[in-house]
Amino acid sequence: MAAAAAPAAVSGGGKVTSQAYLESMAVKDTRVLIADLCRQFYNLGWVSGTGGSITIKVHDDSIPKPQQLILMSPSGVQKERMEPEDMYVLAENGSILSSPSPKPYPNKPPKCSDCAPLFLKAYEMRNAGAVIHSHGIESCLVTMLKPLSKEFRIEAYPKTTAVLVRNHGIYVWGDSWINAKTQAECYHYLFDAAIKLHQLGLDWSTPNHGPLQDARAILGSGINTSVKAGLKDSNHGTEPLPRCIVLDIEGTTTPISFVADVLFPYARDNVGRHLSATYETAETQEDIKLLHSQVEDDLAQGVDGAVPIPPDDTGKEEVIAALVANVEAMIKADRKITALKQLQGHIWRTGFEKNELEGVVFEDVPEALEKWHSLGIKVYIYSSGSRLAQRLVFGKTKYGDLRKYLSGFFDTAVGNKKETRSYVEISESLGVDTPSEILFITDVLQEAVAAKGAGLEVAVSIRQGNAPLPDNHGFKTVNSFAEI
Repeated sequence: MAAAAAPAAVSGGGKVTSQAYLESMAVKDTRVLIADLCRQFYNLGWVSGTGGSITIKVHDDSIPKPQQLILMSPSGVQKERMEPEDMYVLAENGSILSSPSPKPYPNKPPKCSDCAPLFLKAYEMRNAGAVIHSHGIESCLVTMLKPLSKEFRIEAYPKTTAVLVRNHGIYVWGDSWINAKTQAECYHYLFDAAIKLHQLGLDWSTPNHGPLQDARAILGSGINTSVKAGLKDSNHGTEPLPRCIVLDIEGTTTPISFVADVLFPYARDNVGRHLSATYETAETQEDIKLLHSQVEDDLAQGVDGAVPIPPDDTGKEEVIAALVANVEAMIKADRKITALKQLQGHIWRTGFEKNELEGVVFEDVPEALEKWHSLGIKVYIYSSGSRLAQRLVFGKTKYGDLRKYLSGFFDTAVGNKKETRSYVEISESLGVDTPSEILFITDVLQEAVAAKGAGLEVAVSIRQGNAPLPDNHGFKTVNSFAEI
C-alpha cells in the first residue's frame, strides 16, 4: 500500500525534500530495517500489545547528521505485522513529510508515535542516530525496585544513553541503530539480572551482591521497636538511619598524620622522578597542562611560591624543574586544587603499585563500612584528593580492599568542600528525596557548615590529631564510627 506524500515537502530548515528522495534507496532501506527490528523486538517482548516504538535517522553521508530525515514507527500498530510502508517520515524539526495510507478495518487510522516528542529530544540534545522505546517487562519491573528514586533531567547527565520511565519501560539511544540496539540488549540483560538478584535477597546495586537487608524493615519503625539504630549522641538521642553516608577522609576515616606525614612527603619527594619517567605519556602531559594553567592563574594573582614555567622548547629538564618548584609550594600550602590533586594521585598510584605505600584507616572504619553495607546504606567518599587517590587509599589496606563497601567517590570536580553548592550537587547525584537523608561526616567545621546549608545531616568527627572545635559549634560529634 503506497505511502501518502505530497509532490514535495518542506523541511524545518526551509529546504525542499523531493519526492524522489523520499522514495530513494536510503529511505526504503531504513523502512525495511525498522519493520525487521520491530519483529525482532516483538519476539523479545519489548514491543508487545502495540506498545514501544523505534525511530532511525536515514544515514546519508552527503547530509549533516542533524539534518538527516527521521523515520518513525506508527502508534497503536501490531509491531510484528508492520510493513515498510507503515513508517512515518519526518524532517529534522519533527514536521511530517510522508504518512502511511490508511488500512481497512479492523486496522486503526495511522498515527505517528506518541513518543515522537521524546524521540526528537534525543536527536536534538544527544545527536542520536536511532532511539528505541521498549515496554519490556524487565524495564518496567526494575523501576519498582527503588520506589523512592527521583526523576532527573537529561541535561544533568550528558553521557547517559538511556532513561527509565517508572512503569513505562525505557528509552535507549545511540549514534547508530546498531549502537542503540546493542545497548538496549545490554540494559535488558542487566535489568533481568537485577530483578533476579533482588528475588534472591541479594543486593543488585553493588559489585559484590551481598545480602539485601532493608535497614528499616529489619529494625522496624514502630514505637514498640526494642532496638533502634542511627546516630547516637548524648545531647540529641538516637536518630533514624540515613539512606546514604558521605565520608571525608583526612581526620575522619584516616589519621591526618598519614596524609601529612606519609602521602604528601611521598608525592613531594617523587614528583621530579615521576615527571621525568612519564613525561611523554598522554596522562602526564594532561597533568602538566593543568599545572601550567593553574600556575598562570597563581602568577596573575601573586600567589606565594608560584614561578613561571618555561615553554616546551626550552628543554624537558628546565620545564620539570619549574613544575617541581610549583608543586612543592602547592603541597607546602596544602592547596585543594585539581591540578595538584590529580598529579598526586598519579604519583601515589605508582607508590601503591610498588608496595611503597599502603592505605591507613582508623580501626573502627572497616567494621562500620561492612555494617552499613549489610544494612543497605550506601556509603560514598568526598575528599579534596582525586578519586584515583581515594580508591588507592581504600583499595589497599591491612584490612584488605575496602572499596567493596563503597558506592562511589566525589572529589573537587564536584566543587569546593567548603561551599554549599558542592553538597547540593552531591545530594542531586545520589537521587535521594530530601538532602536530610544523607549523613555527612567530616572533621572540618567549615565543611560541616556548608553541608548543613545544603540540608544534609552532619556529624563532626573527633579523632586524635584533629583540630579542636570552638565552643557551641552546634553539631553532633562522633569519636568512632561505632557510634553510628
